[in-house]
Amino acid sequence: MEEIGTSITDELGAVKITDEVVAIIAGIAATEVPGVAGMSGGIAGGIAEMLGRKNLSKGVKVEVGEKEAAIDLYIIVDYGCRIPDIAWEIQEKVKKSVETMTGLEVVEVNIHIQGVNIEKEHKKEAVDEAPRVK
Repeated sequence: MEEIGTSITDELGAVKITDEVVAIIAGIAATEVPGVAGMSGGIAGGIAEMLGRKNLSKGVKVEVGEKEAAIDLYIIVDYGCRIPDIAWEIQEKVKKSVETMTGLEVVEVNIHIQGVNIEKEHKKEAVDEAPRVK
C-alpha cells in the first residue's frame, strides 16, 4: 500500500506528510472561522450533508506535490453571514495554518459553498412562538 503525500528530506532523515494530515489541518482552520457552520461531504441526492468535527477531512480535498499544496474546501455557512468575507478569511487562515505546520507552499485555497445553515433562525422562531407559562 503506497502512502500519498509529501516527503521532506534533510541530513537527519525524511519526514512524510500524508494528504490526510494536510486535509485535517485545513479542516480545523476552516471551522475556526466565525460564520462557518460546518464542512460538507458533497451533494448526495441534492442535499448537502453537514459533517461533524470527527470528519473534518471529509469536506476537504487536497493535492500535495513535493513543495506545494492546493486545497478545496466544501463549506456550509451560517445564515446572515457575508459569504465573500467568510471565504476570504477561510483562505487566509487555511493558507497560514498549512504553511506554518507543514512547510508546504499553499498555491490555491478554493472555497465551495455547499449550503446555508438556518438552524439557529428556526430555533429562535420556535422559542419566540412557544407559549409563555404564567
